[in-house]
Amino acid sequence: MFYGTVAWDPWLIVAQILCLQCLYYLSLGVFLTFLVGTRVSRMSLVYFFDYAAVTTSTVTGWCVIASFLLSSLAGARIMLHLIKRAKKCLDFSAIVYIIHLFICIIYGGWPSSITWWVLNGTGVAVMALLGEYLCIRRELLEIPITQFRSIHYQTVVIPPKEKVPFQTVPPV
Repeated sequence: MFYGTVAWDPWLIVAQILCLQCLYYLSLGVFLTFLVGTRVSRMSLVYFFDYAAVTTSTVTGWCVIASFLLSSLAGARIMLHLIKRAKKCLDFSAIVYIIHLFICIIYGGWPSSITWWVLNGTGVAVMALLGEYLCIRRELLEIPITQFRSIHYQTVVIPPKEKVPFQTVPPV
């Protein structure tokens, strides 16, 4: 499928958003389990969705911050395999964090912590810019045409035609 010939497919876009959102939260859960789960007695959704957990005054808060930053790096890598287009990375990373903002508002109210806003703004920037960088690197790779032809096509040699001497037409 060529990039310029793709028709607008809303079901594909919704499926990509859902997959990206789920994989983002999966990676966040893995990082929170390793970084925060070793420090607290019980893990809960507070570390995912409550803005009060994002703080610079405790070591656990710094581990939460590190988990969110690492999951934005993982999200960029996920976009490389799921989205595959550099021009779509900003849109999809913004959608991930907008959905995260809505879930946080439903869970714990409007985030009033400046640390939360800085962390999520940095997360959007890291996810979008690194995703675009990785996708551009993939788009600029050379296409191995000679290897493709040697595998799928057989070389056919056409013998040259016999040479016909040049004839002049007499003037009339």
